[in-house]
Amino acid sequence: LKDIEFIRSYYYNKLEFIRFDSNVGKFVGYTELGVKNAEIWNKDPSQIAAMKAQREAYCLTNVGID
Repeated sequence: LKDIEFIRSYYYNKLEFIRFDSNVGKFVGYTELGVKNAEIWNKDPSQIAAMKAQREAYCLTNVGID
């Protein structure tokens, strides 16, 4: 269960511009817009806590289903 990771990616025109990875614990931008958004979103502790909670709420509760 320790190696399960939650990833939420955001795309525009089929190009990933920002991603939250539970192993990294923050948003990472891949384009100019993504980097700017990542900086803003990473400053919000409630946003980071919500994304980290998604690992437990979504991943760990469904691990035995598949």
